[in-house]
Amino acid sequence: MKKITSIITNKYLLAGGFFVVWMLFFDQRDFFQQRERNAELKKLEAKKKYYLDEIEKTKQELQDIQSNPAALEKFARERYLMKKEGEDIFIIEDSVAPKNQ
Repeated sequence: MKKITSIITNKYLLAGGFFVVWMLFFDQRDFFQQRERNAELKKLEAKKKYYLDEIEKTKQELQDIQSNPAALEKFARERYLMKKEGEDIFIIEDSVAPKNQ
């Protein structure tokens, strides 16, 4: 029993325990805040990867449009609804009425 109380009242053990508790709960950069920041960092890195992929796709599309007249025509017809002389375009919109409660 005396050995257990001497271990518990050891000043180095008490200081180490106090330090661990302080760093886990009370410090400016505590454990829980670090976990939240790491999760946010992972989300931001995923967004960064998505946007870099989209930039790469757009650059490829731009290069294709600049070098291929058929791709330019396809782009103009799809995006800006351009048409040839004597041609009719039919636009079909898929609209869903909002639910009123």
